[in-house]
Amino acid sequence: MCTAATYKTQDFYFGRTLDYEFSYGDEITVTPRNYPFHFRHMGEVTSHYAIIGMAHVAGDYPLYYDAVNEKGLAMAGLNFVGNAVYQEVEEDRENIAQFEFIPWILSKCASVKETRKALNKMNLVGTPFSEQLPSAQLHWIIADENEAITVECMKDGMHIYDNPVGVLTNNPPFEQQTFQLNNYVGLSPKQPENRFSDKLNFNAYSRGMGALGLPGDLSSASRFAKVAFTKMNSFSGTSEKESVSQFFHILGSVDQQRGCCEVADGKFEITLYTSCCNTNKGIYYYTTYENHQISAVDMFGENLNERELIKYPLIKGEQIYWQN
Repeated sequence: MCTAATYKTQDFYFGRTLDYEFSYGDEITVTPRNYPFHFRHMGEVTSHYAIIGMAHVAGDYPLYYDAVNEKGLAMAGLNFVGNAVYQEVEEDRENIAQFEFIPWILSKCASVKETRKALNKMNLVGTPFSEQLPSAQLHWIIADENEAITVECMKDGMHIYDNPVGVLTNNPPFEQQTFQLNNYVGLSPKQPENRFSDKLNFNAYSRGMGALGLPGDLSSASRFAKVAFTKMNSFSGTSEKESVSQFFHILGSVDQQRGCCEVADGKFEITLYTSCCNTNKGIYYYTTYENHQISAVDMFGENLNERELIKYPLIKGEQIYWQN
């Protein structure tokens, strides 16, 4: 279970939580412009846009969970179990395996507008990375500073939705998620007005009652509504530190704490990491479950004309600043 969101101040920010019961061994991974991508059905691409994001690197291949390229296009894949159905390989289409989807789009597209054109030619197939790593059932949010879309490949084909909310979680499908926001149309960050009856006097006994009814559980639909409300009503300064801090607060509204979501006997889903990428500057910020201090990697601080992946292990131990 995961949550992704966008946020705009002076710059554009994109990030996600990754909620699961264990980690595959994730690293901040920079793919430079000349790293050779070997696509299963489309051959080798040796020159492309540079990419930074969170990935599990298997056999020197970056299996990205979320990433942004040097042009500011961002993308994340989130679990869509039970609904994701991939297409069959077709000779006259650009056949891209599910695990290659993020590299394929971010290596060649500079905007959502270009992505839409690429998707019209593309066939998203279920070719697995390996026997040990079968195709994950996912759907995706793709965004730049101007717009966002959601891509879902289902039994009846590929669906591409405008995503004006700039949020994605998991099931149900995206159209149902956005429709359910109608249930919360009366919520407000302001104190509520008495519309119950002009014959009765009510006392607003607490602050925040304008948002009474906003869900707080950990289900996908509830997290979608919670982050959508939080993001849409969020306010911060435009500086980098203020914007980044606010973004982590937005996604912090749906953090999963160990013990609250039991997936097996004694196993709990937690927020393994939270990311926030300044897509304009190529800076990837993150926190982990054990480390609330924000860490960062600057893509443009690297030599982006190299051929080898650049990897940074996550800082996981809690960092505490002692004042005495």
